[in-house]
Amino acid sequence: MKKDKAITSVALFQERTVRRVWHDERWYFSVIDVIAILTDSPNPRRYWSDLKRDLEAEGYSEVYALSVQLKMLAPDGKMRATDAADTTTLLRIIQSVRSPKAEPFKRWLAEIGSERLQEIENPEIAMERMRALYEQKGYPQEWIEKRMRGIAIRNELTDEWEQRGAQEGREYAILTNEIAEATFGVGVQEHKAYKGLQHENLRDHMTDLELILTMLGEATSTTLHRERDSQGFPELKTDAQDAGDVAGRTRRDIESQTKTPVVSSTNYRDLPTREKPRRIKPNQRPLLDVPDQTEENNTSDA
Repeated sequence: MKKDKAITSVALFQERTVRRVWHDERWYFSVIDVIAILTDSPNPRRYWSDLKRDLEAEGYSEVYALSVQLKMLAPDGKMRATDAADTTTLLRIIQSVRSPKAEPFKRWLAEIGSERLQEIENPEIAMERMRALYEQKGYPQEWIEKRMRGIAIRNELTDEWEQRGAQEGREYAILTNEIAEATFGVGVQEHKAYKGLQHENLRDHMTDLELILTMLGEATSTTLHRERDSQGFPELKTDAQDAGDVAGRTRRDIESQTKTPVVSSTNYRDLPTREKPRRIKPNQRPLLDVPDQTEENNTSDA
């Protein structure tokens, strides 16, 4: 039986984000995020520290004992361990916090748990909920269709990595960056910086062409893994580089024909208040120069 993956994501409660991880067949939520929402405290970490002391003094030390340290995306963009609690433990914590949001939050927790069970039985439900979230944020329908297809291709690729011996986390990140760097001529972090992003998901801010080329690189990588029956990280890394080369050649051909760089500074950060994404300023130099038709393209794809 396939091992249940640790899925990290965010959920929305009254337009506020709550980080969560699917762990041991149930959701674990960031306690700090929940405290921040319920109390509006300027320092939720300090509030949680004081609350843990109060719980222990009241004889409820098991509440803290039942919370666990799980890695979630931190404000600095890195995966860091933070206190997390499952629904049962979180409900006990909420009882100790005086907040008019407590009851609505309890109902929200029940809905989240029910949604996850539905998603396990029918994975298409998860995709539809994700589609609805993008629609709510104001993304164009054509973009959403490409993003959803890209997510399906990405999931198929990571399934191959898992089955062929890659370690989730660092090795997944390296393989992803190999494909991205060969595809776009820049790594993931440089691509994010060019778009003015910090903690956001790069793919949620890609243009249509960037999404399409990302899909091409990752779909090709999946195909190479299967055709070559690659096993272990070194072989998978070679496939990732080769797959990125395929997408990179396509990018360079597009740039040669259009005289326009594919790597774009466009991002979708302002979608809730603006219909169009922010674009590069007229006097801002492109990240990548587009080669002339006669210029030999020798961009490094390593």
